Amino acid sequence: MDIRVERVAKVLVNYSTEVKPGDWVVIRGEPIADEMLRAIYREVLAAGGHPQVLLDPSWLDYTFLRYGNDDQLDFVSPSSQLSYEKADVHINIWAETNTKALTNVETERIQRRSRATAPLTQLFMNRSAEGSLRWVGTLYPSQAFAQDAEMSLEEYEEFVYGAGLVNDENAVERWQAVSAQQQRLVDWLDGRDEVHIRGADADLRLSIKGRTFNNTAGKFNFPDGEIYTGPVEDSVNGWVRFTYPAVIGGREVTGIELTFENGKVVKASATKNEEALHGLLETDAGSRYLGELGIGTNPSINRFTRNMLFDEKIQGTFHLALGASYPETGGKNEFSIHEDIVCDLNDGEITVDGETFYRNGDFVIQA
Repeated sequence: MDIRVERVAKVLVNYSTEVKPGDWVVIRGEPIADEMLRAIYREVLAAGGHPQVLLDPSWLDYTFLRYGNDDQLDFVSPSSQLSYEKADVHINIWAETNTKALTNVETERIQRRSRATAPLTQLFMNRSAEGSLRWVGTLYPSQAFAQDAEMSLEEYEEFVYGAGLVNDENAVERWQAVSAQQQRLVDWLDGRDEVHIRGADADLRLSIKGRTFNNTAGKFNFPDGEIYTGPVEDSVNGWVRFTYPAVIGGREVTGIELTFENGKVVKASATKNEEALHGLLETDAGSRYLGELGIGTNPSINRFTRNMLFDEKIQGTFHLALGASYPETGGKNEFSIHEDIVCDLNDGEITVDGETFYRNGDFVIQA
Protein backbone atom coordinates (compact mmCIF):
# COMPACT_ATOMS: atom_id res chain seq x y z
CA MET A 1 0.00 0.00 0.00
CA ASP A 2 1.18 3.53 -0.83
CA ILE A 3 2.57 5.05 2.38
CA ARG A 4 0.84 8.32 1.47
CA VAL A 5 -2.54 6.58 1.54
CA GLU A 6 -1.78 5.24 5.01
CA ARG A 7 -0.82 8.73 6.17
CA VAL A 8 -4.06 10.17 4.78
CA ALA A 9 -6.01 7.54 6.73
CA LYS A 10 -4.18 8.40 9.95
CA VAL A 11 -4.85 12.12 9.48
CA LEU A 12 -8.55 11.63 8.69
CA VAL A 13 -9.22 9.31 11.63
CA ASN A 14 -6.94 10.70 14.33
CA TYR A 15 -6.85 14.42 13.48
CA SER A 16 -9.73 15.42 11.19
CA THR A 17 -12.51 13.48 12.92
CA GLU A 18 -10.77 12.39 16.17
CA VAL A 19 -12.46 8.98 16.24
CA LYS A 20 -12.97 7.71 19.78
CA PRO A 21 -13.79 4.25 21.18
CA GLY A 22 -17.46 3.49 20.60
CA ASP A 23 -17.99 5.95 17.73
CA TRP A 24 -20.21 4.83 14.85
CA VAL A 25 -18.14 5.78 11.81
CA VAL A 26 -19.78 5.76 8.35
CA ILE A 27 -17.18 5.48 5.56
CA ARG A 28 -18.56 6.13 2.09
CA GLY A 29 -16.75 5.77 -1.22
CA GLU A 30 -16.48 4.21 -4.66
CA PRO A 31 -15.04 0.71 -5.13
CA ILE A 32 -12.03 2.05 -7.05
CA ALA A 33 -10.92 3.75 -3.82
CA ASP A 34 -10.57 0.31 -2.18
CA GLU A 35 -6.98 0.97 -1.08
CA MET A 36 -7.96 4.09 0.87
CA LEU A 37 -11.20 2.59 2.20
CA ARG A 38 -9.26 -0.35 3.64
CA ALA A 39 -6.67 1.92 5.22
CA ILE A 40 -9.36 4.07 6.86
CA TYR A 41 -11.30 1.01 8.02
CA ARG A 42 -8.20 -0.39 9.74
CA GLU A 43 -7.40 2.98 11.32
CA VAL A 44 -10.95 3.32 12.72
CA LEU A 45 -10.66 -0.17 14.23
CA ALA A 46 -7.34 0.80 15.79
CA ALA A 47 -9.00 3.88 17.31
CA GLY A 48 -11.77 1.75 18.85
CA GLY A 49 -14.56 2.93 16.55
CA HIS A 50 -17.28 0.90 14.83
CA PRO A 51 -16.71 1.35 11.07
CA GLN A 52 -19.40 0.83 8.45
CA VAL A 53 -18.48 1.01 4.77
CA LEU A 54 -21.09 2.15 2.23
CA LEU A 55 -20.05 1.64 -1.40
CA ASP A 56 -21.33 4.03 -4.09
CA PRO A 57 -20.49 2.46 -7.47
CA SER A 58 -19.89 4.86 -10.34
CA TRP A 59 -23.05 3.85 -12.20
CA LEU A 60 -25.41 4.53 -9.29
CA ASP A 61 -26.19 8.27 -9.57
CA TYR A 62 -26.59 8.17 -13.36
CA THR A 63 -28.86 5.12 -13.30
CA PHE A 64 -31.02 6.54 -10.52
CA LEU A 65 -31.40 10.01 -12.06
CA ARG A 66 -31.94 8.67 -15.58
CA TYR A 67 -34.47 5.92 -14.84
CA GLY A 68 -36.05 6.70 -11.46
CA ASN A 69 -39.68 7.87 -11.47
CA ASP A 70 -40.85 10.94 -9.57
CA ASP A 71 -41.77 8.95 -6.45
CA GLN A 72 -38.33 7.35 -6.42
CA LEU A 73 -36.58 10.69 -6.92
CA ASP A 74 -38.50 12.05 -3.92
CA PHE A 75 -37.79 9.04 -1.70
CA VAL A 76 -35.24 9.37 1.11
CA SER A 77 -33.94 6.03 2.38
CA PRO A 78 -34.59 5.40 6.09
CA SER A 79 -31.05 4.00 6.37
CA SER A 80 -29.63 7.26 5.02
CA GLN A 81 -31.84 9.20 7.42
CA LEU A 82 -30.59 7.10 10.31
CA SER A 83 -26.92 7.59 9.49
CA TYR A 84 -27.41 11.36 9.26
CA GLU A 85 -29.28 11.38 12.57
CA LYS A 86 -27.19 8.97 14.63
CA ALA A 87 -23.68 8.41 13.24
CA ASP A 88 -20.88 10.06 15.20
CA VAL A 89 -18.53 10.41 12.22
CA HIS A 90 -18.89 10.55 8.44
CA ILE A 91 -15.81 10.03 6.23
CA ASN A 92 -16.44 10.48 2.49
CA ILE A 93 -13.99 9.35 -0.19
CA TRP A 94 -14.59 10.70 -3.71
CA ALA A 95 -13.15 8.64 -6.57
CA GLU A 96 -14.90 9.21 -9.90
CA THR A 97 -14.49 7.02 -12.95
CA ASN A 98 -16.36 9.48 -15.18
CA THR A 99 -16.82 13.07 -13.99
CA LYS A 100 -19.13 13.87 -16.91
CA ALA A 101 -21.59 11.01 -16.36
CA LEU A 102 -24.50 13.34 -15.53
CA THR A 103 -23.97 15.76 -18.42
CA ASN A 104 -27.05 14.66 -20.35
CA VAL A 105 -29.36 14.06 -17.39
CA GLU A 106 -32.26 16.52 -17.38
CA THR A 107 -31.62 19.47 -15.06
CA GLU A 108 -35.15 19.23 -13.66
CA ARG A 109 -34.49 15.70 -12.39
CA ILE A 110 -31.29 16.77 -10.64
CA GLN A 111 -33.16 19.70 -9.07
CA ARG A 112 -35.97 17.43 -7.88
CA ARG A 113 -33.51 15.09 -6.20
CA SER A 114 -31.71 18.04 -4.58
CA ARG A 115 -34.99 19.28 -3.12
CA ALA A 116 -35.82 15.81 -1.79
CA THR A 117 -32.50 15.48 0.03
CA ALA A 118 -32.41 19.08 1.28
CA PRO A 119 -33.62 18.09 4.79
CA LEU A 120 -30.73 15.62 5.06
CA THR A 121 -28.29 18.32 3.97
CA GLN A 122 -29.64 20.69 6.59
CA LEU A 123 -29.60 17.99 9.27
CA PHE A 124 -25.97 17.27 8.40
CA MET A 125 -25.02 20.96 8.63
CA ASN A 126 -26.92 21.49 11.89
CA ARG A 127 -25.34 18.47 13.58
CA SER A 128 -21.92 19.57 12.37
CA ALA A 129 -22.50 23.07 13.74
CA GLU A 130 -23.53 21.78 17.17
CA GLY A 131 -20.61 19.34 17.27
CA SER A 132 -22.61 16.10 17.44
CA LEU A 133 -21.35 14.98 14.02
CA ARG A 134 -17.70 15.04 12.99
CA TRP A 135 -16.99 14.66 9.31
CA VAL A 136 -14.38 14.95 6.61
CA GLY A 137 -14.26 14.45 2.86
CA THR A 138 -11.24 13.66 0.72
CA LEU A 139 -10.35 12.46 -2.75
CA TYR A 140 -8.70 9.30 -3.98
CA PRO A 141 -6.69 10.04 -7.15
CA SER A 142 -8.36 8.42 -10.16
CA GLN A 143 -7.75 8.52 -13.90
CA ALA A 144 -10.92 10.60 -14.39
CA PHE A 145 -9.80 13.27 -11.92
CA ALA A 146 -6.30 13.28 -13.42
CA GLN A 147 -7.73 13.73 -16.91
CA ASP A 148 -9.87 16.67 -15.78
CA ALA A 149 -6.77 18.25 -14.27
CA GLU A 150 -4.81 17.60 -17.49
CA MET A 151 -2.20 15.49 -15.73
CA SER A 152 -1.01 11.92 -15.82
CA LEU A 153 -2.19 9.80 -12.89
CA GLU A 154 1.30 9.83 -11.38
CA GLU A 155 1.50 13.62 -11.64
CA TYR A 156 -1.97 13.95 -10.16
CA GLU A 157 -1.11 11.69 -7.22
CA GLU A 158 1.92 13.86 -6.50
CA PHE A 159 -0.29 16.96 -6.65
CA VAL A 160 -3.01 15.51 -4.40
CA TYR A 161 -0.71 14.17 -1.72
CA GLY A 162 1.52 17.24 -1.87
CA ALA A 163 -1.52 19.46 -1.24
CA GLY A 164 -2.39 17.25 1.74
CA LEU A 165 1.14 17.56 3.19
CA VAL A 166 1.36 13.78 3.56
CA ASN A 167 4.77 13.56 1.91
CA ASP A 168 5.83 14.55 5.42
CA GLU A 169 5.45 11.83 8.05
CA ASN A 170 4.50 14.60 10.49
CA ALA A 171 1.47 15.68 8.46
CA VAL A 172 -0.70 16.32 11.54
CA GLU A 173 1.85 18.76 12.95
CA ARG A 174 2.00 20.52 9.58
CA TRP A 175 -1.77 20.99 9.57
CA GLN A 176 -1.74 22.24 13.15
CA ALA A 177 0.75 24.91 12.05
CA VAL A 178 -1.52 25.89 9.15
CA SER A 179 -4.39 26.23 11.61
CA ALA A 180 -2.40 28.54 13.86
CA GLN A 181 -1.35 30.71 10.93
CA GLN A 182 -4.92 31.06 9.65
CA GLN A 183 -6.31 31.75 13.11
CA ARG A 184 -4.66 35.18 13.18
CA LEU A 185 -6.64 36.08 10.05
CA VAL A 186 -9.90 34.88 11.57
CA ASP A 187 -9.18 36.76 14.80
CA TRP A 188 -8.54 39.98 12.86
CA LEU A 189 -11.89 39.66 11.05
CA ASP A 190 -13.88 39.09 14.23
CA GLY A 191 -16.44 41.83 14.89
CA ARG A 192 -16.00 43.58 11.54
CA ASP A 193 -18.66 44.56 9.03
CA GLU A 194 -18.22 45.74 5.44
CA VAL A 195 -16.21 43.73 2.93
CA HIS A 196 -15.33 45.18 -0.47
CA ILE A 197 -13.84 42.86 -3.09
CA ARG A 198 -12.45 44.74 -6.06
CA GLY A 199 -10.41 43.66 -9.06
CA ALA A 200 -10.50 43.05 -12.80
CA ASP A 201 -13.26 40.46 -12.39
CA ALA A 202 -15.22 41.72 -9.40
CA ASP A 203 -16.67 44.72 -7.63
CA LEU A 204 -18.68 43.37 -4.70
CA ARG A 205 -19.75 44.77 -1.36
CA LEU A 206 -21.22 42.64 1.41
CA SER A 207 -21.60 42.55 5.17
CA ILE A 208 -20.13 40.04 7.63
CA LYS A 209 -21.62 41.78 10.67
CA GLY A 210 -22.45 39.24 13.36
CA ARG A 211 -20.98 36.41 11.29
CA THR A 212 -18.09 34.08 12.13
CA PHE A 213 -15.18 33.16 9.87
CA ASN A 214 -14.16 29.50 10.07
CA ASN A 215 -10.54 28.44 9.99
CA THR A 216 -10.31 25.23 7.97
CA ALA A 217 -7.08 23.28 8.21
CA GLY A 218 -7.87 19.65 7.46
CA LYS A 219 -10.80 19.11 9.83
CA PHE A 220 -13.63 18.95 7.27
CA ASN A 221 -12.06 18.89 3.83
CA PHE A 222 -8.78 17.20 3.11
CA PRO A 223 -6.63 18.65 1.75
CA ASP A 224 -7.68 22.02 3.08
CA GLY A 225 -6.66 25.63 3.27
CA GLU A 226 -9.30 28.37 3.41
CA ILE A 227 -11.16 30.74 5.66
CA TYR A 228 -14.87 31.25 5.05
CA THR A 229 -18.09 32.72 6.39
CA GLY A 230 -21.75 33.19 5.48
CA PRO A 231 -22.38 36.79 4.34
CA VAL A 232 -25.43 38.67 5.62
CA GLU A 233 -27.96 37.39 3.11
CA ASP A 234 -29.44 40.68 1.86
CA SER A 235 -26.19 42.66 1.98
CA VAL A 236 -24.52 41.60 -1.27
CA ASN A 237 -24.36 44.19 -4.05
CA GLY A 238 -22.25 44.38 -7.20
CA TRP A 239 -20.97 41.95 -9.78
CA VAL A 240 -18.46 39.17 -10.27
CA ARG A 241 -17.12 37.44 -13.39
CA PHE A 242 -15.76 34.06 -12.33
CA THR A 243 -12.36 33.16 -13.74
CA TYR A 244 -12.84 29.43 -13.51
CA PRO A 245 -15.71 27.19 -14.62
CA ALA A 246 -18.16 25.48 -12.28
CA VAL A 247 -19.39 21.92 -12.74
CA ILE A 248 -23.17 22.04 -12.31
CA GLY A 249 -25.03 18.75 -12.56
CA GLY A 250 -22.15 17.22 -14.51
CA ARG A 251 -21.95 20.13 -16.95
CA GLU A 252 -18.94 22.42 -17.13
CA VAL A 253 -20.29 25.98 -17.04
CA THR A 254 -17.77 28.62 -18.11
CA GLY A 255 -17.71 32.40 -18.18
CA ILE A 256 -20.19 32.78 -15.32
CA GLU A 257 -21.09 36.37 -14.47
CA LEU A 258 -23.50 37.30 -11.68
CA THR A 259 -24.98 40.63 -10.61
CA PHE A 260 -26.39 41.04 -7.08
CA GLU A 261 -28.88 43.52 -5.70
CA ASN A 262 -29.65 43.44 -1.98
CA GLY A 263 -28.31 39.90 -1.77
CA LYS A 264 -30.17 38.39 -4.71
CA VAL A 265 -28.79 37.35 -8.09
CA VAL A 266 -30.74 39.58 -10.50
CA LYS A 267 -28.67 38.88 -13.61
CA ALA A 268 -26.78 35.74 -14.59
CA SER A 269 -24.97 34.69 -17.74
CA ALA A 270 -22.40 32.15 -18.91
CA THR A 271 -20.52 31.56 -22.14
CA LYS A 272 -21.04 27.78 -22.06
CA ASN A 273 -23.95 25.71 -20.68
CA GLU A 274 -25.80 28.81 -19.48
CA GLU A 275 -29.00 26.79 -19.16
CA ALA A 276 -27.40 24.72 -16.37
CA LEU A 277 -26.62 27.92 -14.47
CA HIS A 278 -30.19 29.18 -14.79
CA GLY A 279 -31.50 25.77 -13.74
CA LEU A 280 -29.35 25.93 -10.61
CA LEU A 281 -30.68 29.39 -9.75
CA GLU A 282 -34.25 28.13 -10.00
CA THR A 283 -33.74 25.14 -7.68
CA ASP A 284 -35.44 26.84 -4.73
CA ALA A 285 -35.99 30.20 -3.05
CA GLY A 286 -32.48 30.36 -1.59
CA SER A 287 -30.54 29.50 -4.71
CA ARG A 288 -30.11 33.13 -5.78
CA TYR A 289 -28.53 34.12 -2.45
CA LEU A 290 -25.02 33.53 -1.15
CA GLY A 291 -24.34 30.96 1.53
CA GLU A 292 -20.57 31.40 1.63
CA LEU A 293 -17.65 33.71 1.00
CA GLY A 294 -14.31 31.92 1.15
CA ILE A 295 -10.66 32.82 0.54
CA GLY A 296 -8.17 30.15 -0.56
CA THR A 297 -4.92 29.83 1.39
CA ASN A 298 -3.13 26.65 0.25
CA PRO A 299 0.14 27.50 -1.57
CA SER A 300 0.54 23.87 -2.72
CA ILE A 301 -2.66 24.20 -4.76
CA ASN A 302 -1.42 26.44 -7.51
CA ARG A 303 -3.41 25.33 -10.55
CA PHE A 304 -7.01 24.79 -11.57
CA THR A 305 -8.02 21.12 -11.62
CA ARG A 306 -11.81 21.16 -12.24
CA ASN A 307 -12.37 19.75 -8.77
CA MET A 308 -13.76 22.07 -6.11
CA LEU A 309 -12.09 20.22 -3.24
CA PHE A 310 -8.85 21.75 -4.51
CA ASP A 311 -9.89 24.73 -6.61
CA GLU A 312 -11.65 26.68 -3.86
CA LYS A 313 -8.40 26.53 -1.88
CA ILE A 314 -6.08 27.92 -4.56
CA GLN A 315 -3.99 30.65 -2.97
CA GLY A 316 -4.80 33.91 -4.72
CA THR A 317 -8.51 33.20 -5.19
CA PHE A 318 -11.82 33.78 -3.48
CA HIS A 319 -14.99 31.78 -3.95
CA LEU A 320 -18.70 32.29 -3.47
CA ALA A 321 -21.30 29.59 -2.86
CA LEU A 322 -24.89 29.95 -3.97
CA GLY A 323 -27.44 28.38 -1.63
CA ALA A 324 -27.08 26.86 1.82
CA SER A 325 -24.97 28.47 4.53
CA TYR A 326 -22.98 26.61 7.16
CA PRO A 327 -24.90 27.29 10.41
CA GLU A 328 -21.70 27.66 12.46
CA THR A 329 -20.89 30.84 10.51
CA GLY A 330 -24.18 32.44 11.52
CA GLY A 331 -25.55 32.11 7.98
CA LYS A 332 -29.33 31.85 7.63
CA ASN A 333 -29.75 30.41 4.13
CA GLU A 334 -31.26 26.92 4.55
CA PHE A 335 -31.84 25.46 1.10
CA SER A 336 -30.95 22.44 -1.01
CA ILE A 337 -27.90 23.50 -3.01
CA HIS A 338 -24.42 24.68 -2.13
CA GLU A 339 -22.57 25.51 -5.35
CA ASP A 340 -19.06 26.96 -5.08
CA ILE A 341 -17.61 29.09 -7.88
CA VAL A 342 -14.01 30.38 -7.90
CA CYS A 343 -12.55 33.72 -8.99
CA ASP A 344 -8.90 34.76 -9.30
CA LEU A 345 -7.82 37.74 -7.18
CA ASN A 346 -4.13 38.03 -7.97
CA ASP A 347 -4.76 41.48 -9.42
CA GLY A 348 -7.26 42.76 -6.87
CA GLU A 349 -7.84 43.49 -3.22
CA ILE A 350 -10.19 42.97 -0.30
CA THR A 351 -10.82 45.76 2.15
CA VAL A 352 -12.69 45.31 5.42
CA ASP A 353 -14.20 48.39 7.06
CA GLY A 354 -11.89 50.43 4.83
CA GLU A 355 -8.67 48.63 5.85
CA THR A 356 -6.75 46.58 3.31
CA PHE A 357 -6.92 42.92 4.27
CA TYR A 358 -5.74 41.21 1.08
CA ARG A 359 -3.93 42.43 -2.02
CA ASN A 360 -2.73 40.73 -5.21
CA GLY A 361 -3.12 37.19 -3.95
CA ASP A 362 -1.89 37.47 -0.36
CA PHE A 363 -2.88 38.78 3.06
CA VAL A 364 -1.33 42.08 4.09
CA ILE A 365 -2.66 42.63 7.61
CA GLN A 366 -0.45 42.74 10.65
CA ALA A 367 -2.04 40.76 13.43
